[in-house]
Parts: sequence; C-alpha cells; structure tokens
Amino acid sequence: MVVGRLFGYSFDEAGTVTFVLPEEEGGGVDVESDRLYVGGDFNGWQAAVGHPEWELRPMEWEGERVFVWQGDASRLRVESAPRFKFVTGEHHWLTPPSGAPNGVRDESGHFNRRLDPARTGRHLWRFAIGETLNLAEPWSVSWAEGSEAPVPLVPGGFFHRLKTDLPLGAIVRGDQTVFRLFAPRARNVLLHVARGIGEVGAPLVFALTRRLDADGAAGVWEIVLDRSLHGWCYWYTIDGAFAGFDSSQRVLDPYARATVGREGPGLVLDEAWIGQGDRSFSTPAWQDLVIAETHVRDLTQHAPVKTTVDERRGFAGLRRWVESDDFYLHRLGVNCVELQPVQEFDNATVEEYHWGYMPTNYFAPESSYALAPESASGVREMQELVAAFHRRGMAVVLDVVYNHVGVPSHLERIDRLYYFEQDSTGALTNWSGCGNDLRARSAMARRLIIDSCTHLIEAYGVDGFRFDLAELLGVEVLREIETALKRVKPDVILIAEPWSFRGHIAGALRDTGWASWNDGFRDFVREYVRGNGDAARMEYFLRGSPWYFAKWPAQTVNYTESHDDRTWIDAVTERADGNGFHPTEHDRRRTHLMAALLFMSVGIPMISAGQDFLRSKHGVNNTYQRGDLNALDYRRLYRYLGTHAYFSDWIAFRRGDLGRLLRHWQRPSERFFRFFHAPGGPALAVLLNADFSQGPSRLLFAINPTLNEFTISLDTATVGDRPRQWHMLADQDRFYIGDAHGGRRPVEQQLWLPPLSCALWASRG
Repeated sequence: MVVGRLFGYSFDEAGTVTFVLPEEEGGGVDVESDRLYVGGDFNGWQAAVGHPEWELRPMEWEGERVFVWQGDASRLRVESAPRFKFVTGEHHWLTPPSGAPNGVRDESGHFNRRLDPARTGRHLWRFAIGETLNLAEPWSVSWAEGSEAPVPLVPGGFFHRLKTDLPLGAIVRGDQTVFRLFAPRARNVLLHVARGIGEVGAPLVFALTRRLDADGAAGVWEIVLDRSLHGWCYWYTIDGAFAGFDSSQRVLDPYARATVGREGPGLVLDEAWIGQGDRSFSTPAWQDLVIAETHVRDLTQHAPVKTTVDERRGFAGLRRWVESDDFYLHRLGVNCVELQPVQEFDNATVEEYHWGYMPTNYFAPESSYALAPESASGVREMQELVAAFHRRGMAVVLDVVYNHVGVPSHLERIDRLYYFEQDSTGALTNWSGCGNDLRARSAMARRLIIDSCTHLIEAYGVDGFRFDLAELLGVEVLREIETALKRVKPDVILIAEPWSFRGHIAGALRDTGWASWNDGFRDFVREYVRGNGDAARMEYFLRGSPWYFAKWPAQTVNYTESHDDRTWIDAVTERADGNGFHPTEHDRRRTHLMAALLFMSVGIPMISAGQDFLRSKHGVNNTYQRGDLNALDYRRLYRYLGTHAYFSDWIAFRRGDLGRLLRHWQRPSERFFRFFHAPGGPALAVLLNADFSQGPSRLLFAINPTLNEFTISLDTATVGDRPRQWHMLADQDRFYIGDAHGGRRPVEQQLWLPPLSCALWASRG
C-alpha cells in the first residue's frame, strides 16, 4: 500500500500491476454518479475513458478506501517507462500530487506519472522506532556500514493530517488573554506584545509552551497572560531547524483579526468588541442574482461624492458613495456586488494601488482601506460598508484568495512543509503563477480557510465568496468548505474560478453546491458577436451550459469581462491596436448584442463595473497595479448614456416579472426551449416557455451577429394565428418601456433580421 500510494502503482512477483488511487486524491469523485479510469501511453489516454476494461474499482486496502485497477503488467510495456494518469468519466484528468517521485512533465506542460518496472517497491523500507518522533528535529537514515551520506527523512501524510480543534489566535477572556499558534515543527515560539504602535520597538517578550495534549497532537503553542490585552499590538518570532524558519523575522498571526500592515503587527481584539455584521438583509436566491464585479478604489476614485483623500482610498469613502442618491451600481440595477479582495494583501504602502490577489492574512480587513489601521478602524468601516450595500438591496460577495499567499509569506515562516505544495526536490510549486501554492489538503490549512470565511460571514455579514483559482484547492476541499459554511449560513453564495495553470474542474463541481465562472461563455460570446462561431454553440450557452458544465441553472456564472483581462470593448474593438477607448459604431452595436445574450442566457449574469459605459483600459491587459487605468471614469457614462441605459433596462427586465422565465431554480424540460437557426449563418431565434410549463407567458428572442441580413423561418405554432399577440420589448438599440404598443415590428413567420441586430418579444397568452 505504501508503494501504491507513493507511485500510483505497485507490482507483485506474479507479474501483476496494480494502479492505486487513494480516495483523498480522487478529486471528490462520487463513484455512484461517475467513474474513474487509468489512461496512458499504453491505452490511448482519452480512449480509456468509458471503457470498462480500464475502469478502477473501489475497495478497502489496509484499512484505507482506494480505487484500483489490476492486470497483467506485460500489457503496459509499450515502451520502457510509459506515462499514465487517472481520469474521471467526464474526462477530468486528476493531476498527481506535486511531490510524486515519479511525476514527469511533458513538452506541453502536462504533469503525469511514469511507470518504471524497475521500481517494484523492494527499494522501500519500513522502520519502527523506540520512541515518539520529535518533528522539530531533523532525522535521517543511513546504513550501519558504509560511507554513503545519510538520507534525510521528510514527514509524510500523517504530518499533514495533524490538527487541533482548539480556538487559535489572540483570545480575550475577561481578564485573561490566551495566545495560541499551530506550528508543528517549531523549536521555540516567542510572543512580542506592545501597548500601541509607538511602543513596538520595545515590546514585552514571552515564551510560548508547546501543549502536550493527551492525544499527542498537534503542534499547538500557547501562553495565557493574566490581563485583557484588547487593542495591543502583537507578533511572533519562530525558531526551527528547517527551511522557512527564521527567528529574526516577525510572523503575523494567521488568525489576527486586524493588522497594521502586511508585515504586522497584529492587533488583539475582543470578539465582543468586534460584534456581528448586518443580519437584517435577506440574501437573494442564486437564480435571481445579477452581479457586478468591482474594486473598492476603482469605484471611489472619481466618484461624484464629497470625501476626504483618505476616505476615498478605502471602505469609508465607498460607503459614502453607496449611500449617495446617485450611486452608480444602484442606478444600474444590480442586486449583488462582488468585491475584489479586501483581506490584508501585500501592497507596500497605503497609497500603492493593488488588486489584492496577494494575501498576507485571511481574517484582517485590508489595512490600506482603513482610516486608522493602528486602532483597527477597518473592522467598523468594513462592517458599515457591507450594511450600506445591504440597505441598497445588494448582496456582498467577496473575492477570496486561498490558493497562494503574498509577501511576506508568514505561513512559510510558521511551517513551509505543512502549508505549501512542494515538488520531489522540495521546491515550492507554482501552479498559481504567483510563486507558491497553498497546500489546502493539509488539515489546518483547510481549517484556516473555513475559519476565516466563517469569521467574514459572522463579523461582517457578507453573503458569499468567489474563490480565486479554486482548482488548486481541489474538489474534495471545496466540498468540505461548502458543508462547513452552509452550517453557518445556509444560503451562502459560493462561486469558484474553476481553473488554474494546472487544470479545470468545472465538470467535477457539477455534483456540488458551487457555481463556476464560465470562461467558455466569455470566450465564445466575444467571437460570436463578431460573426464567428455557430448557432448550435450559442444555443448551448442560452440554455445555461447544461450537461457538462452546469447541472443546475445557477451553477454557471455567465460573463464576458472580468478584472484580469482586457476590458470587453478593448477585446472586441475593430481598431487594429486593440484600444477601444474610442469605440466604433460596430463596437457599440456588438456590445449591445453581448448584453442581450448575457441577460437572455440561463444562469447568473455578471458584468464588470463600467462595462455598461464601454470602459476601456486603452488596450492594456494586466493592470493589477494600474489604478490610473482601472478607476471608473463616470463622465464616460454620460458619453455613452444609451449603452448604459440599455444595460440597465436589460437588468430591470431580467429581475422583473417576465424575467422569471430565465431565472430557474431547477433545470427546465428540453421542451421549454424551441430554437430556430438561419441557414448558412450563426443567426438564431429562441422561444422560451414553448411548452407552457411556466404559465401562459412566453418570450421570443432573435439575434443576428453578422454584417449580413438573415431570414429565420418560424413555425406556425410559435407565431400563432394572432401574430399581434406578441408585444415587442426591445431591439438592438433600446427597450420600449412605457410604450403601449411596444416596438412597431411584428413577429412574422419569415423573421427578417438586419445586420448586427436583435429583438425581444413577449406574449402573455
């Protein structure tokens, strides 16, 4: 079993090979609804999927649940050392653990395992020692005779399962303050405390003691001081024998509820002082959400509201803007805001603009967004901001980054091996593209994620989370997070960015309660509105990306622009330099077609703030530190007021009575939709509620994304014997709100569509 777990396979003396996949590496696959296979050089990789001959079977092996495949080893020797990987029945390839000793990367960057018949398991040994292993000291093994250098021992799976259920952080209990830190391989931990920021140069220093619990676990260090230290500054220094430990460096407590900056110090806060976030708001049902992604400073930088310079940089200024009668997102009509990261991140100064995707603490509000971080003012300011959004009828979803950490890497100073993924050489892996990958599979890393999300819900009243690069956490960890957070807030909104540089897990999330950003929708619609792509593919997205991507309607978050790419108008502009700051007439028309498609597609629609007034970053792509390009220019709203109004009207329609035909809690029947395609082109029309399963009202939507005109043939059942029963609601230019007759364009059996056009009709039966 040790061999199989380590290499993914084992041989026996009879010439049988056994492929072994421990359940914890199965990506949370439910074998009742999916299957697992082994694919490789020996069976055509993809060809193995769905083939019973290569299917893995669940079994108990040495007390552990695993999936196995057994067969004659001679069948696999198509080359000296064939590569292999495990795959689900939905073609989701399970990436081997980063530290797999037989892991190999091919020329395309894929990470596979290699099967080496020479490694049969006889090169492994098992030892029994006479006393408890002290993890704080380095251990090695060597031959009794001989001069070979000793081999260092690296803790295995048992080490990453070490955990504690004790409360962690700085805990005020009446006249006592308890400090607890989980540091399983530390030799010494010192606590430094100071009454205020002015005294951190001469702190009081106390040595923490390693707890010796009856269960022998857990690497918890603790000290109890006999006074309330609410409001005091604190940090740790940690000494150890391994890479990452440096007793000269300050360590910010990962459970600190507030911090003065990315380096610390943390602030001791009484939970009673923190209190609870807003509880008066009712989070909308997922299918009713219309989301706007935005950034604290982007919203406030040029907001037409009176604030001080300091307020405009953070929570307080944004609250003033939200409370203003002219607040942009309120007038646009969205009912959910997704804020880019507001947990402490690694900007070097208060003034430095940063997207926030390099976190250094998961509990503390970003200190540069606070007016007085040294006194934890950000706690109250963030609470008041969330409450202000709620009073506007907007849910608050936080963009959270649990897949990697920023600079300084405080968790690395606590225990590099425990908290970070490493390859077989001990180097940090970098599937995040940010220098490190958090080992979310470790028990206390999972707990850190869950505890911080729970704190954000309880202390700030947030409604949900969007997990950055969620693929790196893994499906099983995401399942555990979902279960834990739904105990705290049953209607919590959970959205995954389902990819990383390593892979994509949207298909594997279908059997969970997570929604996913739909990058396929984003990429296809950009091409479709330029006349590329086919109608059948657009039909799939209008249906809500069913089958592979979304098992239930609100599981797909449909979008065409987000923070980390060119803006929509820069991506689709006809201008050769990719700068859509001065859009062409075709650029604007295609934007209107995109809006129509976005709000007519089943799923959760999401826009990027400013997209409705053709926000441009002058063609620049990665603007994570370009506040000058990212800040919303509200004058542009009035320059392109027609487009802004068009988005606003679509949002009102989507959230209104007839919009219920697009807001499904469960998947409608196949007969709910009836599609009509134009011959020889991508133009199409769709009838919603064709089977009258949702009452007597129906919608008819048609679109032509090309520069040519098209005619689409509708059937008599759609048009009916009274064509004028159809009331036109919108076309590519405007909504006909308040017009008793609607648009003057009737529904005809031969529906003619001019270039770059769309139309929406309603029939109330």
